[in-house]
Amino acid sequence: MPKTKSDGTAQPVASNLKIVLVAPRNPLNIGAAARAMSNFGFFDMRLVNAYELAFREAKSAVKSQGVLKDAREYPTLAEAVADCALVVGTTSIGPRVLDHPLRRLEYGGKLIVRKMASAPVALLFGSEKFGLSNEDMSHCHWLMRIPTREGHGSMNLGQAVAVCLYEIARNPAAVKIPPESKTTASADDMERFTEYLETVLAHSGYVHARMAGSTRMKIRRLIRRMNLNTHDAGVWLGMLRQILWKLEH
Repeated sequence: MPKTKSDGTAQPVASNLKIVLVAPRNPLNIGAAARAMSNFGFFDMRLVNAYELAFREAKSAVKSQGVLKDAREYPTLAEAVADCALVVGTTSIGPRVLDHPLRRLEYGGKLIVRKMASAPVALLFGSEKFGLSNEDMSHCHWLMRIPTREGHGSMNLGQAVAVCLYEIARNPAAVKIPPESKTTASADDMERFTEYLETVLAHSGYVHARMAGSTRMKIRRLIRRMNLNTHDAGVWLGMLRQILWKLEH
């Protein structure tokens, strides 16, 4: 039984995502794809009709040897996705016969995550030169595209894998958690900061006697808008003390 999140929805299982590279030829791209998988916590790489020399050279890719070592090779796409309940192809559109639903990455990623909670999912990436063929796409339930600009739709294979996996791995709920905040500086700290800054400015000739009152209010308002925490207020006070000491000696 799949684990559930606090909101009752199913938790995706990382091992259920299978990254399938169809006819890859460049060892740098294969290595970059493997590294992106390792970065985002996905480790099941499958290669279909890979250029043997390229795959052999890619196995030396930095920090992704585990993904490449365990990668499996298949003679046909049908065999590579046989155990998957959902097969999604990536495409930049181009001269293709699109008889499938085409979804943007943002929406498609959510559907993939939902399915991963209960069954294996294959995410297909085509060769560097031609992408997925119409024959390859016939194995897919639907297609997904990264929203690139119309004039330059195709992406480097390794980059495309990284972008897709980021969308699948990211947790939108995490952005709702505010960063740990430091203690806000007290009014007393702010007033001492104001006094020191006013004194330094007076020594420098910035503050004129006849305008001292309005200048003090401007300085006070300016400092409050800075919304300093206790630590930063202390740093500022230390700097102003040193400046004032230099001005007076």
